[in-house]
Amino acid sequence: MSNETQSCTVKFASGQNIPLELHKVRVVQKLFLHPIERRLKAMRDAGFNTFQLSTTDVFLDMLTDSGTNAMSDNQISAMLRADDAYAGSQSFARMHAAVKEVFGTEYVLPVHQGRAAENIISQAFIKKGDVIPMNYHFTTTKAHMEINGGRLFEIYTDEALKIKSDCPFKGNIDTNKLRALIKEYSPARIPFIRLEASTNLIGGQPFSIENMREVRRIADEHGIMVVLDASLIGENAYFVKQREAEFKNTSIKDILLVMCGLSDLIYFSSRKVSSTRGGAICTNRKDLYLKVRDLVVLFEGFVTYGGMSVREIEALAVGMYETTDETVISQSPSFIAHLATKLDQRGIPVILPPGALGCHIDCMGFLPHVPQAQYPAGALAAALFIVSGVRGMERGTISSVRDDKGNDVLADVELLRLAFPRRVFTLSQTEYVLDRVTWLHQNRSLVGGLKFVDEPAVLRFFMGRLDAVSDWPEKLMAKFRADFGDSL
Repeated sequence: MSNETQSCTVKFASGQNIPLELHKVRVVQKLFLHPIERRLKAMRDAGFNTFQLSTTDVFLDMLTDSGTNAMSDNQISAMLRADDAYAGSQSFARMHAAVKEVFGTEYVLPVHQGRAAENIISQAFIKKGDVIPMNYHFTTTKAHMEINGGRLFEIYTDEALKIKSDCPFKGNIDTNKLRALIKEYSPARIPFIRLEASTNLIGGQPFSIENMREVRRIADEHGIMVVLDASLIGENAYFVKQREAEFKNTSIKDILLVMCGLSDLIYFSSRKVSSTRGGAICTNRKDLYLKVRDLVVLFEGFVTYGGMSVREIEALAVGMYETTDETVISQSPSFIAHLATKLDQRGIPVILPPGALGCHIDCMGFLPHVPQAQYPAGALAAALFIVSGVRGMERGTISSVRDDKGNDVLADVELLRLAFPRRVFTLSQTEYVLDRVTWLHQNRSLVGGLKFVDEPAVLRFFMGRLDAVSDWPEKLMAKFRADFGDSL
């Protein structure tokens, strides 16, 4: 493993700023780029929902980084030594040791993925009428907490929802709002304060350790627990090292220990943090461990596997150690920054500063003529797939909910997320995305809106089906053919 305090910045003599892959490709998977006619048919068959596309129709899958990160050779080889014992597995012992060293927590409970941890934490600590302050919600987090009677309060700073900002930590909690919320509702109604490392739905934006320390002080004043969603903690730690002066010369490993040390309870999706499937809940407090332990046994499995394959547990253990390696966790943010910067230079609205997980395009800025009630983020996701075969994810009103009267609760921002799983895409593929997004922006007036034709009541963005409000997809295809001829 490389020196953890060493910068990963590589300067080119040409003066260009190009992300450099600090890994080599040893296993490949064939991709297919189909003609636009097939892409349009696939989009229609999928109900204009990129979640419903088959991977046989997708060229570059930028839907998510959840479970799609490339594992290392060390992770794959570790899977071969898995101990299949139901109880007392040595695979769990190795996972426990890894989490303890990287996060500094004594107690670890595996779960099958991050939302399982959210379900268990919500059942264990939230009662009807409780309020939960947080920097921003995630879709499954919100669903689990509300099902258990909680009400979410997003107390972000004024910079959080600005598309372009020079604020390095748009994921911070507004501590004045936090104090006011505690005063209004009383500590008795606040089971915990939730911090999400690299806030997913507002562009993968990090919070600072300075902010986390202040949240911790306020929590201690009122006897409130701090819960950390650590799914993207590696990238958050990377941004702390890059953007927070106090930690410029601090290793990623030590930054992680500081962040986790400020938390009472930590949970994560290992689909993100360790490039494997699964997840975990961890803590240094035995009382908290005991409160969630029995729920893990009830809903997930025994405490040494928690619904996970022991092979994934072995890979998770190795992935935890790799999370402390700056060359590993910097790869995705560097590619995201490259694409976001290039798009911004071309006048295409993107979230700045670039964050974690993916490059986030501002769809209301990209498609100002599409009403928010016609789902501009979903429309742009569909349009981009049609002209490129690139599958992104809508992060806007389709990912929201309806109110008691059946009206859409309009999202704070309408984003198209182009995820960059770790160590998956090449620079030439990134340049292809840049080219197709640029062409689509030049022809953005052709893109229209969407409407629901089949709408699930819960988490509708996963399984819902939509349709175009006009024949705009056919017009977009005709313009593509006119400009690109027989090209794919």
